[in-house]
Amino acid sequence: MKDAASLERLEPLESMTHEQDRRITEIVRRERARLLNFIRRRVTDPLDAEDVLQDVLYRLVETNRLLMPIDHITGWLFHVARNRITDLFRQSRTDRLGDLEDLLPSPDAGPEAAYAHGVLVDELELALDELPADQRAVFVAHELEGRSFKEIAAETGVSVNTLLSRKHYAVRRLRRRLQGIYDELVGEGRNPTRS
Repeated sequence: MKDAASLERLEPLESMTHEQDRRITEIVRRERARLLNFIRRRVTDPLDAEDVLQDVLYRLVETNRLLMPIDHITGWLFHVARNRITDLFRQSRTDRLGDLEDLLPSPDAGPEAAYAHGVLVDELELALDELPADQRAVFVAHELEGRSFKEIAAETGVSVNTLLSRKHYAVRRLRRRLQGIYDELVGEGRNPTRS
């Protein structure tokens, strides 16, 4: 008898799980293409774009399984996608900083270097926001998204020479902005944090 009672209590849970699965499947079917297009406009690497999409969908399933209510599902999906794209760019910033790399201490060189690295990356994000829009756009496209100048020129209609000049000015401004902070953190004239 006890087993039959247990089974009766499980039936509503199984029904609820099937309903959740159906709902998730319907949301994914309805929003997947639009969400992927949104991500692809911001993430040039198709594999990275697919990874971002999978992360977003995983978060949807995880949130649904935890029975956390989502008021506006479409808005929530795009919000999660934006956050994941931002995380991806932050992660790649330290991988592709080209001319500014020598200002970033290796985070593996100990706790002080890791702290300095974090501070400088945060400052770099702030400094990027302060760049003129045309300089910021070419710096982000080339350094953070890994796109070639030829590719950017074809997309924007701006000559490669102009793009090179804009990036040069962006790097100069960023370097000037970060140099003082760098000197404070690691000391003038020495760089013990590089490995």
